[in-house]
Amino acid sequence: MYIAAPSDKAVVVDILTQAFDDNKSFNTVLKQDHKREFRLRKVFEYQFDICSKYGRVYLSDDKKSCAVILFPDIQKSTLAEIISSIKLLFILGIKSVKKGFNREAKIKKAHPSANIYYLLFIGVYPEYQGKGMGSALLKNLIEDSKQMNRPICLETYLDKNIALYKKFDFSIYDELDFGFPVFCMKR
Repeated sequence: MYIAAPSDKAVVVDILTQAFDDNKSFNTVLKQDHKREFRLRKVFEYQFDICSKYGRVYLSDDKKSCAVILFPDIQKSTLAEIISSIKLLFILGIKSVKKGFNREAKIKKAHPSANIYYLLFIGVYPEYQGKGMGSALLKNLIEDSKQMNRPICLETYLDKNIALYKKFDFSIYDELDFGFPVFCMKR
């Protein structure tokens, strides 16, 4: 894996858009119409930009999987980020942004007080899922977090993901209710 460059943005956004296409968490926030995929792409473009600056975006060497990491303790609200957030507001709509911010606030409140390695997204192109690519990437992320002396935190609602993360010694430290249970996990 390597740190994604700005020129890798399109492939990272494409992987995540396809990997999270049927994600309940996104689909309960995003308006479900002919522009849903466009909006989902814009969310991932926004996160790519933020995490490239205040975290890390990794891409597998074969460009079939990626991970988006945020270091919340170094994230700042600059004029550029505020403008990007306003642009996203107009694309997503006030209702979606309000739901998203409410969820984000609950998640931040649940996070440990330590400086964390926040795994926002890990995604694999759907046709390559179940072949160990996500696990291989996760192993690298675990090593990266150890070198940085930061615990990894993430959220998931999928039972299959909970089982996978537990195999890598993650534990559930909180459960949030967004109309469906979302499990906060750390390692």
